[in-house]
This record gives sequence, C-alpha cells and structure tokens, in this order.
Amino acid sequence: MLGLLGVNAAILIVLVLILWGVSVAIKDVSFIDAFWGVGMALLAIASWLHVRGGPSELATLIMAMTVLWGFRLGIYLFFRWRREGEDRRYRRILKDAREQGRFASHALTRVWLMQAVLLFAVSSPAQVGILASPHPAEITPLAWGGFALWCVGIFFEWVGDWQLARFKADPANKGHVLDTGLWRYTRHPNYFGDFCVWWGIWLTSAAAGWEYAAATVIGPIFLSFTLTRWSGVPLLERGLHRSKGNKYAVYERKTSAFFPWPPVY
Repeated sequence: MLGLLGVNAAILIVLVLILWGVSVAIKDVSFIDAFWGVGMALLAIASWLHVRGGPSELATLIMAMTVLWGFRLGIYLFFRWRREGEDRRYRRILKDAREQGRFASHALTRVWLMQAVLLFAVSSPAQVGILASPHPAEITPLAWGGFALWCVGIFFEWVGDWQLARFKADPANKGHVLDTGLWRYTRHPNYFGDFCVWWGIWLTSAAAGWEYAAATVIGPIFLSFTLTRWSGVPLLERGLHRSKGNKYAVYERKTSAFFPWPPVY
C-alpha cells in the first residue's frame, strides 16, 4: 500500500508543479482553493484504479463520496475565483515576495507545496480506505453510518453555498449579513458541512479496518482544527468584522459559530 500511496504523492506533485507554473504566469495563486477539492477527488480516483483484483463495493462508495464532494466544491470555488478575482488572503501572504521579485519561489514553497502536504494528509482516509478495501469487501452498517454523516455534510455545504451565492447576487444585500436559511442556525454551514463530510468518509473507510482508521484519523482531526481554529472560522470572521461592523457583531451574538443550533435572542 505504501508504494501506491507514493504513486499518488507523485501524481499530486506533478499536478501541483503544473498549476504552480500557471499561477506564476498569471501572478495569482487564488485558484488553489478550487484545486483543494478536485485534488482530493483525483487522488481518490487514482487509489480506486490502483486496487488489485478490481475495486470492491466499499472502495467504490468511498471513491464516489470523495469525488462528488471534491468536484462540486472545486467547480464552485473556481467560478467564484473567476467572478471575484484574487483572494486577499493570498495577496497578503505574497505581498512582500511580489515586491521583492520572488513571487515564483514563495508561491511554490509557501502556498502550493504546503497545501499539497495538507491535501494529501486530509484525504488520507479516502486513499487508504479505498486501497485497503479489495474485492469483495462489502458495505457494512458502519460504512452506511459514515455515508449518512457524509449526506448531512453535503446538505449543509451545498445548500449553504447556494444560499450564500443567491444572497451575494442581490445588490440590495450589500453590507448586510445573511442570517436566514441554514445561516440562521450556524454562522458557517459550509464549514460544518466539510467537517461532516470528512468525518463521514473517515467512518466509512473504517469499515476496511480500524487499524487503517487509526492511521488516518489525523486527516479529519487536522481539518477540524483548521476549520474551527486556524484558517477557517477565525480568519474569515476577522474580515467580516471589518467589512460588516456592528451588524456582524449582532449576528455573532445570537448565532452558533459552528455546530447548528437555534439562535439566541
């Protein structure tokens, strides 16, 4: 299995280097967010194709879960980047490098390679679960439980993104805060959805063996940390406080930060 994971890592590095070259040519790395989901989907497909003797039902389920999540997210974020332009997070990260003429090297080391390592780690439950599920591994009640959690995550992420896109598309909402729909119960339904998706994939992959689940639990743990404590909620909300001011503070006081809960008035 380690050899096949090494092949996946090599595939990822080749893709990253190609996309890094594109980002240098256009002087913008922001589309890396779209690659986050697509890259995981491609690694799941590669793992599925690696399975000797043909993939099992369990391997196919894990692959399908990852691909549906990854390509939907990638397409959504790609068109958001095309519509909104360079993300100010990456503009800030690479500001000094751009001024010093070192954009290419810093884009590679501080953005693309770092993201590649994190992408590989977070998607490890899907990769290992697929590779550890040779034919004729069946879909067990544990796997169905993981799939159910994944469905919850997909609902929150897809519907939350759709509601946010509709809200932003209306010029009358400029300067206002979305506090209806799923956004009434959590300030970040899309992040909560990501959380459920990857814990669901991990749980489904655990049906291939708890030893594999133990080896890959770092994936959903790290994702949970980054969503709630690092580059997810904290970073986004600092920007929202600056742009929305008191309106966001009011919304923040009454609405759960992450896990859905009825608003407090």
